[in-house]
Amino acid sequence: MEQKIHQGRNVKRFREMLGIKQEALAFDLGNDWNQKKISLLEQKDVIEDDMLKQISNALRIPVEAFQNFDEEQAVNIISNTFNDQSNGYNYYPTFNINPVEKWIEALEEIKRLNLELLKSKDEQIKVLEKLLNVK
Repeated sequence: MEQKIHQGRNVKRFREMLGIKQEALAFDLGNDWNQKKISLLEQKDVIEDDMLKQISNALRIPVEAFQNFDEEQAVNIISNTFNDQSNGYNYYPTFNINPVEKWIEALEEIKRLNLELLKSKDEQIKVLEKLLNVK
């Protein structure tokens, strides 16, 4: 038994994925639309092609997405595609950081900053000496 694709439910799913409220979609579709009409539209099994084109333009999603998206097929594809190693989550992460190298880098940075501080202090002393010699 072939399951029909529910276009209204697909409109609702894509709208929700985009974070768009029914009122906002109604506003984008025109003055004769309101939240209640969008709610009724999302309950329809089949939506007229011209209406799908308007919704497509408003949501910036291809018409084919509303006509062909089947959630069960998508879930099956995802569940059959991903396993423990391919889901993008690494259970045993490896860190390529050598703590000794990082410690040495930090020490070098401290040395560099101390030298800059000493240079700055010497320059300030010279400026103060000049001011004292002028008076």
